Amino acid sequence: MARRRLSMRKVKQILRLKLQAELSDRAIARSVNVSRDTVKEYTNRAVAAGLTDWERVSTMTEAELEQLLFLPRSRAVRDKKLRTPDWEKIHVELGCKGVTRYLLWQEYLQEDPSTAYKYSQFCNLYKEWAGKLPAEMVQVYKGGEYLFVDYAGVRVPWFDKGTGEEKKAQIFVATLGASSYTYAEAQPSQNIESWVTGHVNALEFFGGVPEIVVPDNLKSAVKSPSYYEPDINPTYDDLSLHYGFAVIPARVRKPRDKSKVETAVQVIERWVLAPLRNRQFFSIHEINEAMRPLLDAVNNRQMKHLGKSRKELFEALDLPALRPLPEYAFEYAESRKARVGINYHVCFDKYYYSVPYTLIKEEVEIRATSRTVEIFHKGSRVASHKRGGPHKYVTSALHMPDAHKRRSQEWSPERFIRWAGKIGPGTKTVITHLLGSKRHPEQAYKVCMGILKLSDKYPESQLEAACKRAVMYEIYSYKRISNILKNGLAQEESSTEPKATRPHQHVRGSSYYH
Repeated sequence: MARRRLSMRKVKQILRLKLQAELSDRAIARSVNVSRDTVKEYTNRAVAAGLTDWERVSTMTEAELEQLLFLPRSRAVRDKKLRTPDWEKIHVELGCKGVTRYLLWQEYLQEDPSTAYKYSQFCNLYKEWAGKLPAEMVQVYKGGEYLFVDYAGVRVPWFDKGTGEEKKAQIFVATLGASSYTYAEAQPSQNIESWVTGHVNALEFFGGVPEIVVPDNLKSAVKSPSYYEPDINPTYDDLSLHYGFAVIPARVRKPRDKSKVETAVQVIERWVLAPLRNRQFFSIHEINEAMRPLLDAVNNRQMKHLGKSRKELFEALDLPALRPLPEYAFEYAESRKARVGINYHVCFDKYYYSVPYTLIKEEVEIRATSRTVEIFHKGSRVASHKRGGPHKYVTSALHMPDAHKRRSQEWSPERFIRWAGKIGPGTKTVITHLLGSKRHPEQAYKVCMGILKLSDKYPESQLEAACKRAVMYEIYSYKRISNILKNGLAQEESSTEPKATRPHQHVRGSSYYH
């Protein structure tokens, strides 16, 4: 490794002590706090440059002194005796896994050792060349190693056709570290569902999975930012486990940690969003359809500094190194904790799902996708149900206590309806309504049994009449129907026609209005 050059101020001090004070190298080294070899090196350079008079040296500027003591850094590049390496190719090759500067120097050396630079000069010249690259290209990432994700600052307006309301779409951006191959899509918001959907679509677009994903510290990715141990959002953590990548959030207020995506966002804003600024959209889908050809143009455009497009670099560096996608894409799921009720059900989205009755009063974790609801206890799945359904209660017979299983086998909604149908259509209507009005049919079993058992105390014809009266006034309850029977309001031959009004001196009658 090349020795670090001293400041010209310290070099002047060394030359003053040598040329004016005529001290030994050892004494100068102790005074200036450098090694004797360093003192010897700089004094030899001064002699070689003809600087043997302190009066001359003292009048020189630091830049003039440096120019005489050292060859300009660009001189080595101009030296026609040595071959200039293909820095663009070397920069690209460094993106391949396992490739180092030393390996590339050895390959360069083997072509013609007599015209090759030494390794230290080779590294220095590469650093000089890389220093002219844009900031995001200076860092070298291995193929398939990093994916950077973030949201653009620019939002795209669109109008809801139903309400006419103006909304603004968020722009999700993902770019690979080695090739800068970029994906972007419009989303309704920055919530966790949109965040996860963006990752799934981006990985499908790239056709593989990187080793590490670097997000910003938005809430959808990181619940609690921390320098040492950031708290990753549980759903985002599930996504990383499904695809097998590691999440390493960028440090707070450290944009260089994700400079790749910062630049990608700028590119998307300039070359994709700006051309769409005067267009009117009526859905997120329309925005994405308009963005797609512009995004392809960005990825196919040749980058000036490297002479290759993002897509060419992607196919050469990232694509071969990406790990294959899993068989099934990750499906967004909501996660929350709940405590099992005494009826061995947990509530989620206004529906009740059963778990084994032995877990009553235990805390469980619910994971719900658009199609299924899974329930976990201490990391183990204890129940899985189809989401929603015709009834508010979704119950598996496997989760019931034995007593409940026997009762459910003995009684069913169909049996109650058949029993009520034998009494009459009014009774059947009441029973059917009660079974359908409860969160779960079993909740209506007792009241149905109570109503039907009234036929033991009253004739079935009176029970039928009472049920018809209950249907007429929409009073579906055991107590109301029982009161109708107790008060003799049920007639065997009931009619829904209103009774004629009795004549009375205060009743004017219809003739009054003619």
